[in-house]
Amino acid sequence: MSLPLTVCIIACNEEWDLPRCLKSVAFADDVVVVVDERSSDRTEAIAREAGARVFTQAYVGNIEQKNFALDQGRCDWVLAVDADEAVSSGLRDAICAALAQGDAADGYELDRLTFHLGRWIRHGDFHPDWQLRLFRREGGRWVGTNPHGRVRVEGRVERLPGELEHYSYRDLADQVARIQDFSRIQARALHAEGRRARVSDWLLRPPARFLRGYLLKAGFRDGFPGFAIAAATAFHVFLKYATLWELERRGDTGVPASGKAARVQPVDPAA
Repeated sequence: MSLPLTVCIIACNEEWDLPRCLKSVAFADDVVVVVDERSSDRTEAIAREAGARVFTQAYVGNIEQKNFALDQGRCDWVLAVDADEAVSSGLRDAICAALAQGDAADGYELDRLTFHLGRWIRHGDFHPDWQLRLFRREGGRWVGTNPHGRVRVEGRVERLPGELEHYSYRDLADQVARIQDFSRIQARALHAEGRRARVSDWLLRPPARFLRGYLLKAGFRDGFPGFAIAAATAFHVFLKYATLWELERRGDTGVPASGKAARVQPVDPAA
């Protein structure tokens, strides 16, 4: 029997990751996939073939796209996942057990575990990564700043065992491309809020972020991948504030078209 649960997914050019994601949430009664209208691969066809309810929506921002998906839900409970994520068997069992309880909480945080550079990353800024993703539909909403919004719920929030598997990047080149895309969106959001770049933002914040992830949060325990992640994260911080400085000089108020760059065909991370 399927679980009375709506799974909400947004997707753009996700033909590589989406099948794995959809297979992992097959236990849910209702699956909603919102496809960015600019998607140019088989994402929409794959979602329909899997039996999902598919909606094509012009991209405004990640938060707006995810709230649109949330509004299409049919069940009282919602599980929000990204197309490059997958629900592990342990997490699936924990979700089923939680929703079977009569006194269930109003929301649950899930521990997201990222696969990158050939291994699961269990330290540094990438882990633990608790995300509020399972919640009562009537009491939850996506809020925050694009592209990295968060779910806000009214009521009690607890944590579930098990892992939400995250296949975020193909390789370092993909990570850098995504950093460039996301840093532009974040800089524009800060610029729209009237935030100004300070010397300390690009001089002190990047090395501080590297030291936090690599030393304080033990990223070194993940070997070279831990070092590469800490360095890339520091670069992300630098690029965000450097772009903000650039926007100030240009007086730019435009909004980028998408929060996700198109991906090249990857090597299967499980290989």
